[in-house]
Amino acid sequence: MSGHGAPQTEIVDASDLSVVVVAGQWHDVITDGLIAGAKRILDASGASWRLVRVPGSFELPVAAKAALDAGADAAVALGVIIRGGTPHFDFVSSAATDGLTRVALDTGKPVGFGVLTLDDEQQGLDRAGLEGSKEDKGAEAADAAIRTALVLRDLRV
Repeated sequence: MSGHGAPQTEIVDASDLSVVVVAGQWHDVITDGLIAGAKRILDASGASWRLVRVPGSFELPVAAKAALDAGADAAVALGVIIRGGTPHFDFVSSAATDGLTRVALDTGKPVGFGVLTLDDEQQGLDRAGLEGSKEDKGAEAADAAIRTALVLRDLRV
């Protein structure tokens, strides 16, 4: 499982941060699990946050950039891309990954990466933080975003 070796962390105080969770609409059971994991971490940390839904993972970068440009301290991008029989998977996965990286670098603000690139639906169910899941990638992405926002704030002082 890809989560092997992940650090054990405690909730941090992010009560002065504003976060936007940007989530695609494909594969709603998995995506809803990712959103629930992110919500749990953001609520526990005290961060102010809101959810924005976009049609799919391809649209995540532009929405994340708009949120960060509008003043959010961090974004959390959540999406599900499942391999099919065409190269579409490769194009969308690359576009989402490269786009979200560019957004983070261009804005100087963190984007928690919770975009699952999967061979099949079961891999997503195993990572979505649902009952019986082995991992909670939505929670991990939210945690990474707020921790990085706090680090960046400290570096800019």
